[in-house]
Order: sequence, then C-alpha cells, then structure tokens
Amino acid sequence: MPQQSTTQAAIWMAGWLLCTLALTVAGRELGHDVPVFVIMILRSLIAMAVLGPLVLYEGNVRARLTQLPLHIVRNIAHYAAQYSWFTALLLIPLAQVVSIEFTMPIWGALIAVAFLGETLTRYRIAAIGLGFLGILLIVKPGTATVDAGHLVALVAAVGFAVSVALTKVLTRKDTALTVIFLMFAIQTVIGAVPAYLTWKWPEPENWIWVAVVGFTGTFSHYCLSKAISLADVTIVTPMDFLRVPLTVLAGYWLYSEGFDLVSIIGATLILGANMLNLLKAKQTS
Repeated sequence: MPQQSTTQAAIWMAGWLLCTLALTVAGRELGHDVPVFVIMILRSLIAMAVLGPLVLYEGNVRARLTQLPLHIVRNIAHYAAQYSWFTALLLIPLAQVVSIEFTMPIWGALIAVAFLGETLTRYRIAAIGLGFLGILLIVKPGTATVDAGHLVALVAAVGFAVSVALTKVLTRKDTALTVIFLMFAIQTVIGAVPAYLTWKWPEPENWIWVAVVGFTGTFSHYCLSKAISLADVTIVTPMDFLRVPLTVLAGYWLYSEGFDLVSIIGATLILGANMLNLLKAKQTS
C-alpha cells in the first residue's frame, strides 16, 4: 500500500472521527429538546437535500430501484438501530454507548454464520468470547449500574450489524452513494408518521445542533467510504478505535462523565476482539 494512499486514508478517517464525535454530542444536546423521531427525520431531510443533486448527476436512477425490497428491509433494521442509538445517548454515558456499539462485528459474525453460510472458526469464537466478556464488564449484570440504556445500546449494535450484512449484498449492484441516499429516503418514509405524532420544533438556539446532526450524519459516511477506498480495512478500522478514548474525553469534559477501570478493560476487550477478527481476515485474504 503506497504511503501516500495510507496518509490520505488517515486524513479521511480523521474527518470520520470528528463527524461521529460531533454527531454523538449533537444527538445528546438535541435529544434534550426534541423527540428522537424528530431528530431522525430532520437528519434524513437534510441528507437528501445534500445528496439529491449528486444522485441525479450520477444518472441511471431507474436501475437503482431493482433492489428496492432489500433496501427497505435493510433500512427497517437500520432505522431501529439508529433510534436505539440516539435513545441510548440520553440514558448512559457517551463512552459506554460507543463501546457497546463496537460489538457490532461480533453480531455481524454470528449473522454471517447463521444466514450467509460463513464458517465459525476458532478465531471468530475467540473474538466473540472476548467481545461478550467486554460487554459484561461494561454492563455489569447483577449490579445497580445496569439500566435500560445498556440494553438499548445492544439493540442498536445488533441492528447495525444486520444493516451492514445487507449492505454487503446491496453493494454488489448498487453504488455506495445509492445505498446512502436510499437509506435516508426510505427512512424519511418510515419515520414520517412517528415524527408527526411526536413533533416538536427545536428551540431557536438548538437549530445549530440540527445542522450538526444533518451535516455530520451525511458527511461521515462519505469520509469512511473514501478512507476504505484508499487503504485496506485492516488499516482503516483500527483508526476507528480512537472513537472510544475520544468519546471518553468528550463525555468527561462536556458532561463530567466518569469511565471506571472495569469499563475501560471491557472496552479494551471489545476492541481487541475486533482486532483479532481483522488480523485473521488479513491473513486469510
């Protein structure tokens, strides 16, 4: 891999990290003012306004509808996951939400084995075991620290894993831009009624957070796609692990949130499980 491509990938990953961190903070700030359903539809409308001209410029719109039923299924799962993620931001510390989110590859591995015919190797079993142990250390079952937020965050991770598995199928025919645009378009339709029933206009001072959610929720996908196109996944993904310590710092600085030693060990185990999956995938590719 040329050094220049790796450097460029790192720059795009920096954009991804900044966007996702800003989205995390903006999601919590906005969630104190308006319902999550409203946040999600505002995000989708902004994204469609930004991406619409690009999709029209790309042309061949009719061809994009050949996989529409699968797009719908994928976005039902993604919408539920996104709703759970935004809700979890309001219930538990930011770092715990992001740490649990990183269990997504574990659920993805189980889904791939169950529905895509992939093999459950001893490396995958070890990675799954490490990931589950990490979850237990963060959630601490049987103690007073367990609450609905942890379960909601787990639902989000599973939903994102289902979404990623279906995205792998969709991108065999559709471009990443098509998948992203249809994601926001379909989720606008899915969320229209819930948003209407719970509608509340953001307070004037919170429209800046609406803009942040809309921009970062759209541009983050582009940054990640660019990074992956420039460097191997085994190079790009470890850079994403920086989200955990960065979110710890943001939670501490902005909300005085703590992150105890046991939770840090749990997050480390989850990230280690992801690294084990990546290294093994690299060896077998």
